[in-house]
Amino acid sequence: MLWPNRQSVGQCIHTYQAGLSMAIQWFPGHMHLTRKAIGERIKNIDVVIEMLDSRLPGSSANPMLAELIQGKPALKVLSKQDLADPARTNLWLAHYNAMTEVRAIGLDTSMVSPAKALMEACHQLAPLRGGMVKPMRVLICGIPNVGKSTLINTLKGKRAAKTGDEAGVTKTEQRIALADDFYLYDTPGVLWPRIIVTQSGFNLAASGAIGINAFDDEEVALELLRYLIAHYPAALAKRYKISDPSSLMEEAMLEAVARSRAAVQTGGRINTTKAAQIVIQDFRHNALGRITLETPQEFAVWLAEGKRTDAERTERKSKGAPAKQSGKPKH
Repeated sequence: MLWPNRQSVGQCIHTYQAGLSMAIQWFPGHMHLTRKAIGERIKNIDVVIEMLDSRLPGSSANPMLAELIQGKPALKVLSKQDLADPARTNLWLAHYNAMTEVRAIGLDTSMVSPAKALMEACHQLAPLRGGMVKPMRVLICGIPNVGKSTLINTLKGKRAAKTGDEAGVTKTEQRIALADDFYLYDTPGVLWPRIIVTQSGFNLAASGAIGINAFDDEEVALELLRYLIAHYPAALAKRYKISDPSSLMEEAMLEAVARSRAAVQTGGRINTTKAAQIVIQDFRHNALGRITLETPQEFAVWLAEGKRTDAERTERKSKGAPAKQSGKPKH
């Protein structure tokens, strides 16, 4: 099945007020097709693997997928764990492993045999599947840029899937035979139509899961710095040679980064856009060290707030919204 070229579909940013924060949204046309394809494929699947970014496990978990998998056993694979805070990765693994019909494992580029680990975990979730009569059928899903293509290349032993540090690279469904009786179906990365957790939008943008035209670099960098100042000040001090990051607000920190990295325009003006891009790229490329942007407890609070805000929004809309109009929604 072919998927539309990423450049041919609309990319949009939708903002609304949630306190003083901006909510980021990105759901181009090919993701709608992927959603439909997953819904069809899931009918004949035994286990669903969802790849999560270890740096943002809650934000990178797709709530739309929970609706689509229809109660199938789920394996949560925390990718890029070599980039994440190991103590926080352990918290997330314990969080998911405490759930019914769910297992969680961590993967990174150093793992010698990821195929064996995936197969063993899937057989634990579906012990009655296996053999030529009842081969194991597994669907692997995940948000864009979560590392699926890199894993698929490793599993196939060659460069089978295009990879890149940009959302929306994979466009076709693939079937990979990990064994004679074990089939893995790969799908393009997909987000969900509306992100109700404001912080998730920022974290997804910082990680590279959202298209570059769908967010403002400075907004994302400021949110990222706000979190890093509170939780990883030593990483900021080391990278940008700043003596006391904890004493700075995020705006002042961004200016300090600009001065540290010579992001200064003619006349001595601070180039905050360039500084923001530096911060985002440093996070993505692990130049700041091993960082995780959320804990299970933090994400639970954000999710509860997001659901509350979304319910209020829906109620306001039902009471005062004008009559529905036909046609495509505006972005």
